[in-house]
Amino acid sequence: MVTPEPITTAEQLLQAPDLGPCELVRGKLVQGTYSSFEAGRIAASLAVDLAGFVEPRKLGAVLIGGPGCQIAHDPDTVRAPDIAFVRAERIPKQNLDGFLQGAPDLAVEILSHSDLASEVLAKVLDWLEAGCRTVWVVDPETKTVSVYRSRTEIAVLTAADTLTGGDVLPGFSLPVNEIFPG
Repeated sequence: MVTPEPITTAEQLLQAPDLGPCELVRGKLVQGTYSSFEAGRIAASLAVDLAGFVEPRKLGAVLIGGPGCQIAHDPDTVRAPDIAFVRAERIPKQNLDGFLQGAPDLAVEILSHSDLASEVLAKVLDWLEAGCRTVWVVDPETKTVSVYRSRTEIAVLTAADTLTGGDVLPGFSLPVNEIFPG
């Protein structure tokens, strides 16, 4: 029996499409899980809201489906947010079949029942260290959105608050209670 070669680089990960949800973290493959129905529904609705703001203004691209972003090299790290926004001037002109090089301007993580707090926080810190300007962590259970702009600038928004795009998406706003169905 032949043991497959371990995946330790972004290129190897790109060439292994049948792995299911996974990320590469400092050269180590981390198997993920699929999103819950609720997380998927929230992701779809929030992506529509973001795209409805971004596309008419030609601000960039809203990405869904866990787009791979290579945020470190040697050892490689490829993370995949639930939703990403990339400013227009940062969209690659070619090689759109590969991973985005660098972090998106906005990364959105939507919690599912299987997510561990320590893993989510590690991912948020990876995004910020890689240059992501804002990370939203959406929690369907508490109906909150945690907004990370840096390691020390963190706001937790509740149903009574309004989520804004800050300096990443100036003018975008959405009442937090509209993010959560029912």
